[in-house]
Amino acid sequence: MSLTLAQAAKIIEGAFIKARDLKLKPVGVAVLDARGVLVAFSGEDGGGLFRPDIARAKAYGCLGFNSGGRPLSVRAAKQPEFAAAMAEISGGRFAPMPGGALVRDAAGAIIGAVGISGDTSDNDEACTIAAIEFAGLKADAGV
Repeated sequence: MSLTLAQAAKIIEGAFIKARDLKLKPVGVAVLDARGVLVAFSGEDGGGLFRPDIARAKAYGCLGFNSGGRPLSVRAAKQPEFAAAMAEISGGRFAPMPGGALVRDAAGAIIGAVGISGDTSDNDEACTIAAIEFAGLKADAGV
């Protein structure tokens, strides 16, 4: 099974609802399928120029390691050379920080990943988890 455009749209809707509930800065939401292909991106009005790139890199890193963003951020903090090497190897598409999560189906299979950027990493992560669950899927942020 792969993440559909309809599911991606529902994830984005859920992210914006959660971000407004938490009164966060404008967020950008990138939804990738299991192959790392961008299915959808949307950003709220007033978001910064780098929001799409950061959100996509958070999701892409999760897929690259079959891991949520939080464990990747812990590893990057302990091993900065690891983070630098992965950023280089991935062509800059690796942002090891909270705010990225794998999307799993009911059987636990990875069907995609979501990255959110716009507020603090912890708040981005809260939105990511809520957004995936809003779409009726399982979020794996590694927390």
